[in-house]
Amino acid sequence: MSGQWLSSLKHMFKLDPNRPITEEQVKQLCESGTDAILIGGTLGITYDDTAQLLRWVRKYSATVLQEVSDLKAIVPGFDYYFIPFVVNAQNPDWILNIHQKALKMYGELINWNQVFVEGYVVLNQQSSVAKLTESRTDLDLEDVLAYARIVDQMLKLPILYIEYSGAYGNPDWLKEIKNIVQQSKIFYGGGIDSIEKSVEMSQYADTIIIGNLIYEDFELAMKTVKNINEV
Repeated sequence: MSGQWLSSLKHMFKLDPNRPITEEQVKQLCESGTDAILIGGTLGITYDDTAQLLRWVRKYSATVLQEVSDLKAIVPGFDYYFIPFVVNAQNPDWILNIHQKALKMYGELINWNQVFVEGYVVLNQQSSVAKLTESRTDLDLEDVLAYARIVDQMLKLPILYIEYSGAYGNPDWLKEIKNIVQQSKIFYGGGIDSIEKSVEMSQYADTIIIGNLIYEDFELAMKTVKNINEV
């Protein structure tokens, strides 16, 4: 996967295998003009549910990615695989331990040209991902900027994912993050429940992830594609 391809991503839909959606809705998402479909979630992720979503998406030309959160749910056949690395996690499993186990099991089989590591900064204390990873979320702006520098300048990861997961973040903070990031592409996800919020955050994030809105207001989620691409 080239940096040029990553730079082309402005909008992605994120489908959670543990949440209900119809095949017709998946068809509409794939044909919406979104740049990619990301499949992944935090809780209750199974191989079978993930494979079912992949089969539906594969009927269309949309680029499809798996964000790996459970080793038992890794499904072959995706275009690319995103690997979360939660830099503010206090549970060491989500910093390196799970990654080491994965490479012990699958290291010889991995095509590294299909793999992208995401440097996650999780900021919503009430979210499932924050609880699972025991992320440190009582942060001020300087803390967050320091984590952003770890991802961007120290580890030089291709993706810095600012994750609010169900809550809307602070656009002023995202603006400050954008000002100090040198090479990582900034992904933003969380709390986008209006066109205005999607446009506001897309001024500072390279890629906007639309997830919960798919399940809360499908028609509004569909409208975010056009509005984000016009920013």
